[in-house]
Amino acid sequence: MTAVAQPAAAARRDGSRRDLAGTGALLRLALRRDRVLIPVWVLLLTVLAVQNAAAVEQFYPTAAERAELVASMNANGSMRAVYGPAFSSSLGGLAVWEMLTIGSVLIAIMNMIIVVRHTREEEETGRQELLSAAMVGRRAPLTSALLAAVIANAAVAALVTLGLTGTGLPAGGSLATGLALGGTGLVFASVAALAAQLTESARLAKGLTGAVLGAAFVLRAAGDSGTTDGSSPLAWASPLAWARNVRPFADERLWVLLLSLGLAAAVTAAAYELAGRRDVGASFLATRPGPATGRINGPYGLAWRLQRGSLLGWGTGLALAGLVFGAMAEGAGDLLGDNEQSREIIERMGGASGLTDAFLAAMAGLFGMITAIYAVSAVLRMRGEETSERAEPILAGAVPRLRWAAGHLLLAFAGSAVLLTACGLAMGAGYGLAAGEPGAVWRVTGAVLAQAPAVWALTAVAVLLLGAVPEAAAAAWALVGGALVIGWLGPALDLPRAVMNLTPFTHLPKLPGGDPAAA
Repeated sequence: MTAVAQPAAAARRDGSRRDLAGTGALLRLALRRDRVLIPVWVLLLTVLAVQNAAAVEQFYPTAAERAELVASMNANGSMRAVYGPAFSSSLGGLAVWEMLTIGSVLIAIMNMIIVVRHTREEEETGRQELLSAAMVGRRAPLTSALLAAVIANAAVAALVTLGLTGTGLPAGGSLATGLALGGTGLVFASVAALAAQLTESARLAKGLTGAVLGAAFVLRAAGDSGTTDGSSPLAWASPLAWARNVRPFADERLWVLLLSLGLAAAVTAAAYELAGRRDVGASFLATRPGPATGRINGPYGLAWRLQRGSLLGWGTGLALAGLVFGAMAEGAGDLLGDNEQSREIIERMGGASGLTDAFLAAMAGLFGMITAIYAVSAVLRMRGEETSERAEPILAGAVPRLRWAAGHLLLAFAGSAVLLTACGLAMGAGYGLAAGEPGAVWRVTGAVLAQAPAVWALTAVAVLLLGAVPEAAAAAWALVGGALVIGWLGPALDLPRAVMNLTPFTHLPKLPGGDPAAA
């Protein structure tokens, strides 16, 4: 038995080494390609954490003011749905209260981009096939991509810890914050790795990962809206809630990090198993080939065929989220009483026409910013078609370049309006049912549609970048990310008006409740 087992074990070890051959070289290549991308994301998350801590100390300097803010926010289910419950009124507890919500989403997006970029995107462009012709193992690309993500997450955890400690916050809570963000990043790195094995394109892999992220956000929001201590089963079902339930600066519970590590390990193991069972370029969720004639025989039909899945997925997610947040809006101001600080935050987010309308306006603005992500991705799909050389055979025929582009631009501009309409109808229906005001559905839908000019402005900038500097077209993501961070955290941090004016969403009327202005 021993004589037989030893050669078998040796063979397994040799097989594992062959599967991982070339991992080091691929990792160095990935880090070199991401020498700008990763530092920018790490710096963004670090600055977000440090700036939030400084803002809390500036605007709520006394313990009494912080305790009053925590009591009023935790008493409001709508605000808990947006930011989550606050577990401590200390400087550190309030500093990470808002930051962990947006920070967890941002680090999930960072990991999605890194992992898909070095796995499915490499296969889609044909570069991985060239690399695999050398001494590169079957699982080496996946391993190198995950290691690059691990390095990025470790950098975020380390710099956030050092940054918060540098502001004078306790080291234990600072470390818990950094580890909570890093753990969330690992979860979504593994989800992106699994999605890259299942789908046949980078776009679909990102879409599937984004759908998981959206579902996790909705679960967390729905769970936190019902409880003040983060104990809801719905919240615990979301990896985004685990970061908060580590409770930095509030009797830290580091054991919650084991949930993130366990889920990341399980999903990664599934991704590794699938990676060893498929050929380069193949997938487990193959897309059905479309017809070459009939209704999909022109550039507009082709653009629709390529982007209809993305539009449907975004529409479904936004409609569900709108329904949930619309139902939460009823009674948004009932529990705030006379707390001026809390009222000022909500009014800066959505206007001063009443707290319920202010909450609805804030959600309308948020959904507008999220829709801008779809619109920019629809524009940049043209760049993907070019770099993958799928556009070349089309443009070599009788199809003019502008006509080819017009199909994708129609999906970007008109598609974003469709998404806003679906989200507005759903949010209006949720609020109307909860408040007993069926007619509110049209008022809320109009408020969400009012975000279209800002969405189209960012979309137009993406088109300009794609036409003028196609190699730098991806910079449009930085503009969308900046608008999201400023629009979401700026009102709570009371950022200067000059900073708020950098995003086009600031210049829109606060609807419902405000007066529309053509300018």
